[in-house]
Amino acid sequence: MTCPPPPIECQTMLDVRAGVDEVDRELVALLAKRFGYMDAAARIKPDRAAVRDELRKTQVLANVAAEASRRNVDGALIARLYEAIVETSIAHELVEYDRLRSTVE
Repeated sequence: MTCPPPPIECQTMLDVRAGVDEVDRELVALLAKRFGYMDAAARIKPDRAAVRDELRKTQVLANVAAEASRRNVDGALIARLYEAIVETSIAHELVEYDRLRSTVE
């Protein structure tokens, strides 16, 4: 498989689609890694109430807003995406927290 051209060098919709597909593969791999960290957090946190940490959520959203600005990406777009990512991560972590502490009889 050849590497797709950078966006600025795309000449056809096939180039664009190949690039988007490549980015999507990379994003899924990165999200899988991020959710692995959520699994670790579920294992480490001492109680279920610690899963939702609004101060940390605020920090994460500020961090990605700063990175978006640094990369000249629409901050509102990134904020919407990351709100969904963080809330989905919290939901995942709650499920994992409960799974780790459930007893099977």
